[in-house]
Amino acid sequence: MTDTRGPQPQYEGYATGPLPGEREPAPGPSGPYHPPQAYQAPGGGTQGGQRPAEGTLGGAQGVGGAQATRKPRTGARTTPRTRKARLRVAKADPWSVMKVSFLLSIALGICAVVASAVLWMVMDAMGVFETVGGTISEATGSNESNGFDLQSFLSLPRVLIFTSVIAVIDVVLATALATLGAFIYNLSAGFVGGVELTLAEDE
Repeated sequence: MTDTRGPQPQYEGYATGPLPGEREPAPGPSGPYHPPQAYQAPGGGTQGGQRPAEGTLGGAQGVGGAQATRKPRTGARTTPRTRKARLRVAKADPWSVMKVSFLLSIALGICAVVASAVLWMVMDAMGVFETVGGTISEATGSNESNGFDLQSFLSLPRVLIFTSVIAVIDVVLATALATLGAFIYNLSAGFVGGVELTLAEDE
């Protein structure tokens, strides 16, 4: 297809100047573009090759020197402080009290049985039962009988059985009394507020 319009005229203004809507370039030597800064550069830096004022530089050096030569206070407190907190036992859980008292009662019962066995062995090795038993036999004896035999009555199996029965009774009674005490404490704490405790912590 052939263009029949012929040569078109050239616009001299567009060839040498800016297009419509464009800004004319400012006269002078062109250099790197520095956007405007809202804040001063940290560390006393410069923007766009500008040099900071002499008074500002001197003030910054003075502040830096004062911070570098600052010394700690000699009268600072070195003794540790004690923090205290005042708390109040407002309620005791009966179920947790029962479990703890049950375990403690079992432990005390086992200790009582072991202590009774050890004490009996020590007294038997020292001859206490033989001496006391002979005295009681002579005091309670007669022509028909030899009297009361303390050694056969206080034998080790009998002592352990008697101590075990007492330990079982102690477990039951201690658990019941501790649980009942928890209920009574909760009732009294509802009226008076409970027991207040002051806890201290050393830093």
